[in-house]
Amino acid sequence: MLLATLPFGASANSDHHNSSAQSHKQSHKQPHYDWSDKWSDKHKNKRKRDAVQLGPRPTYLVNDMDAGTLKTALKQCENRSFYKTDFSIGHRGAPLQFPEHTKESYEAAASMGAGIIECDVTFTKDKQLVCRHSQCDLHTTTNILAIPELASKCSAPFTPADAVAGTPATATCCTSDITLQEFKSLCGKMDASNPNGTTPEEYMDGTAAWRTDLYSTCGTVLSHAESIQLIKGLGAKFTPELKSPSVSMPFDGDYSQADYAQQMIDEYKAAGINPKQVWPQSFDFDDVLYWIENEPRFGKQAVFLDETIDDDSLAYMESLKRQGVQIVAPPIWALLTLDSENRIVPSDYAINAKAAGLDIITWSLERAGPLATGGGWYHQTITDAISKDGDTLIVLDVLAKDVGVMGVFSDWPATTTYYANCMNL
Repeated sequence: MLLATLPFGASANSDHHNSSAQSHKQSHKQPHYDWSDKWSDKHKNKRKRDAVQLGPRPTYLVNDMDAGTLKTALKQCENRSFYKTDFSIGHRGAPLQFPEHTKESYEAAASMGAGIIECDVTFTKDKQLVCRHSQCDLHTTTNILAIPELASKCSAPFTPADAVAGTPATATCCTSDITLQEFKSLCGKMDASNPNGTTPEEYMDGTAAWRTDLYSTCGTVLSHAESIQLIKGLGAKFTPELKSPSVSMPFDGDYSQADYAQQMIDEYKAAGINPKQVWPQSFDFDDVLYWIENEPRFGKQAVFLDETIDDDSLAYMESLKRQGVQIVAPPIWALLTLDSENRIVPSDYAINAKAAGLDIITWSLERAGPLATGGGWYHQTITDAISKDGDTLIVLDVLAKDVGVMGVFSDWPATTTYYANCMNL
């Protein structure tokens, strides 16, 4: 496990998370925990080695909350020291401000206390593993379109927007289009595109207003093996996600899905990484089963990324458990719902996963942009209880205390680190 989880339902409170206009965010009558800093001397001394700097955002979010017990508790932690925690997982690093899956993004995540950092794993033309969220996202996450000799190798070259025809600008550039050496010549940028672009430069210039290009001068892209060494050096642990190939498998006639899944694990073994520090993930259930059956030391912590949520029944959860799955990771919205009084509470998925003995991780906090419009895709089941950025901490509170998740992916790990430290998780 990443850390000791909380007993499910241990902190349930009927006055919890009321979402009326005046009080829906803070109706805790009693705190769930003792918020005083009761670390033993031994515990404190150990944690001093991992002290981190969180910056102003967590305090900004706390101040943005409506008055209530949770806000009071969180404000009491403003001046304490903060430490790395496995509850805080760097989703692609820290991509709220840094180009995802770059050296700079991973370093930022570690500096904000992420105890675990994610590398989404895909492969190049010469079958080398690299960190990219999708096999075919180079046109939005790197400067490949600005390099003619590499842009010409893209699966679908850049096509400018045509205002007369009403067609958007398009391009498709994949890691499997280029070699590792060519991939390493790219600069990482914020994941964005401008559908109205008439030149490659305009197309690549589409960063959302609530993100920033301030730290996107030329992000250092990484091979998977390089990410292992970097994350190890940062004192963090690993959660690599095997991405679904965008090309037909077996690739190049002989590179099978099993080869791909095995290669990812082999790179941790070659680097001498303890399997207890690795949580391999996949949306493809067959990948998870492969690790359970063929690499049981790594498969013990394999994470099934369950996105479709076709079944939230206890029978389904028990079937996963019988097949050796220990950890499920659905999106945030799948774990939360609203009760009859519009309070945020655990969903049937969350209740049944816990009842089946499964541990839960979830994704991804602070990815949806400002919450004033309802929180977007990641909060779709609790839209009526979301109205401001400070509500991020209410969502996190329910996930931690009522659902009992063992870790949370975040685009800005400082927020999750602050909460976890303050609540002594």
